[in-house]
Amino acid sequence: MKAFDRPTRIFFALAAAFALAVALGSLRPEGSALSVSPLTVSVLGKYMCLATLALSVDLVWGYMGILSLGHGAFFAMGGYAFGMYLMRHIGDKGVYVSELPDFMVFIGWEKLPWYWLGTDVFAYAAFLSVAAPGLLALVFGWTAFRSRVSGVYFSIISQAMTYALMLAFFLNALGFGGNNGFTDFKEILGFDIHTRGMATTLFALSAALMLLFYWICRTVSVSRLGLAVRAIRDNEDRVRFAGYRVERVKLFVFTLSAMAAGLAGALFVPQAGIINPNSFSPLFSIEAVICVALGGRGRLYGAVIGAFLVNWLKTTLTGLMPDAWLFVYGLLFVVVTVFLPEGVAGLLSRIRNPLAGRLKGERRGTEARA
Repeated sequence: MKAFDRPTRIFFALAAAFALAVALGSLRPEGSALSVSPLTVSVLGKYMCLATLALSVDLVWGYMGILSLGHGAFFAMGGYAFGMYLMRHIGDKGVYVSELPDFMVFIGWEKLPWYWLGTDVFAYAAFLSVAAPGLLALVFGWTAFRSRVSGVYFSIISQAMTYALMLAFFLNALGFGGNNGFTDFKEILGFDIHTRGMATTLFALSAALMLLFYWICRTVSVSRLGLAVRAIRDNEDRVRFAGYRVERVKLFVFTLSAMAAGLAGALFVPQAGIINPNSFSPLFSIEAVICVALGGRGRLYGAVIGAFLVNWLKTTLTGLMPDAWLFVYGLLFVVVTVFLPEGVAGLLSRIRNPLAGRLKGERRGTEARA
């Protein structure tokens, strides 16, 4: 199968081996040489979720040529949807003994809003984690693509969308915890969320989701749909004149990526222990774009590499230089844009096959002279 070419098989083998090693290490007794602490497992699980977000951005930007600066909104929507389930199951373990979440009791609410109904059921909350961002992407994408908004204009309105959602979720009246958001989670399906076994389970699910969505993206990219997607990226007008419904193709891929981002957000929240309106901030969406740019746009494994590198840098720099890490972020983006336009994946590709790179450069030079 084209979807499982040699680079894909290598990536799957390495990623699966890494995930298995971490999972087995987390089950070993503390103090053992091969033991992995629950904190490390949780951090790596969050990296897996953020890698899925980077893959969703790469599917839209790297393959379809649409730079979305609002994909963090879909991630946050999924996180809030599952966070509602987690908040409903705090119960008498919270500050207030009430069926309502603590923040609702604190501000004097007497009953749940209608959109909270049913969120105490795990299956419904999981469905909502996918359906809510999917519906948002469907409405937003249909409006934008139908109006033929593209290029920098699409980037601007996608960033405006996530900024508007951030401002809305800061409001206490909306019923999502205001600026504090959701936190102090206790259990999932009756199991304590703070145990070593739960940390391992969430990590394994995050790794499985990343690999599953990687396979979906790879399958799409080598299919007839993938050919249409890349053609839209290269020359949208020509594809439209050929009789394709460009808006439908763009809408399908955009919605698919949003649903994957939402599910990644749902798995991220119990590992992070918190979800608040800052997840809707434009900076968070830009970080996902930086992950793809650093790893290599249009190369799926590059998005995963970029996500791990960028978030490792973020974790390290926020501890070493909390006031300056944003400047390092900006410098990193400039360096990648100027010196590594194809990202780390492109650099690895050139190192692996330098002769092919030289031949490609000579061919370009010949075409330019002609």
